[in-house]
Amino acid sequence: MTANINLPRILRIGAGCSRQLPEILKELKLKHPLLVSDAFIVSLGWLNTLQSQLDDCGIQHSSFTGVVPDPTTDAVAAGLAVLKQKQGPDQHDCVVALGGGSTIDTAKAIATMAYREHPMRQYKVPQTIDDGLPIIAIPTTAGTGSEATRAAVITDTQSQEKMLCMGLGLMPIAALVDFELTMNMPWRLTADTGLDSLCHALEAYVSKKASPFTDTMALAAISSINRHIRTACQQPDNRKAREAMMLAATQGGIVFSNSSVTLIHGMSRPIGALFHVPHGLSNAMLLPEITAWSIAGAPARYADCARAMALASPDDSDDLANQKLVSGLHQLCRDLDVPSPAQFGISEQQWLQSLPTMAQQALNSGSPANNPRIPSADEIIALYQKVWAN
Repeated sequence: MTANINLPRILRIGAGCSRQLPEILKELKLKHPLLVSDAFIVSLGWLNTLQSQLDDCGIQHSSFTGVVPDPTTDAVAAGLAVLKQKQGPDQHDCVVALGGGSTIDTAKAIATMAYREHPMRQYKVPQTIDDGLPIIAIPTTAGTGSEATRAAVITDTQSQEKMLCMGLGLMPIAALVDFELTMNMPWRLTADTGLDSLCHALEAYVSKKASPFTDTMALAAISSINRHIRTACQQPDNRKAREAMMLAATQGGIVFSNSSVTLIHGMSRPIGALFHVPHGLSNAMLLPEITAWSIAGAPARYADCARAMALASPDDSDDLANQKLVSGLHQLCRDLDVPSPAQFGISEQQWLQSLPTMAQQALNSGSPANNPRIPSADEIIALYQKVWAN
């Protein structure tokens, strides 16, 4: 099988690299960026700092700060309205995202829908979006890896479906990955985004679309996340842990963008859309049980993950390694206070009533087809029921 690898044209990683935006814009011959961010980043003063840097360099810009968690088509429409206020020679020629995954995905949607006439739902998977305005991503969370992916997840405000959109138009042309921007991340966000990264890397490694290119990076990310995620949560100013988690997040983004996520993400998106569970947290709710169910499809691959996480020794059989993997994932979720759906506040009646819809949306996303063990709709419903019971 030939691996098809897509990456940002420019990828800068390290402390302080977020301050290189004016330099990057000039290198790419871009002159009029739309800055996309959210209220929290504004409150920290980071957007103002970015604006001042652009002003000092004489770069014209506008800003949209109406990003919402789990971005919606309504928020994208509001951003597009700001983008289109500039016309003629002053019109925006790129979109810059400063924020977490919701911000980067919103910026991607704005950039790719700028000159499209149809609603975004017409471009969700299995359709592809292969062009749009250039996107520059400056992530402020160590989790989604969206700065290095050709994917975005946007909730259709009309249907409440979390739509997966894919294509080269969604791949940032440049990414500035500065771990110093994560030093203010609160405990819960650190845990949830880190677990999201772990899912990206683990799913990419066991995906039917995995390749030698993604395998090495996926195992490195899996290893690093398990070593550092607890420290990053407990010691938010620990620079070594923060840097390791930020690099692993970008690695996770690269590998899942080039080999795909699997059943965990497929089942996670409907939970987020219907019950407003943060994306990383809904992944974490599913991680141990979906892994346990999927192991039969690729036991050797999952055993590799157990050894990368130092949960199993090289001498352990694959079967024993996989038992330790499932046990270790349960323990990690306990250590990071991952709630069950019931503990999150979802009613059992609503959960049970939503199962057919969630199962169909999971299958429609295409992600379960990449899983080592491919489920039917009935099997997905049974898995949702098991996650509720646990």
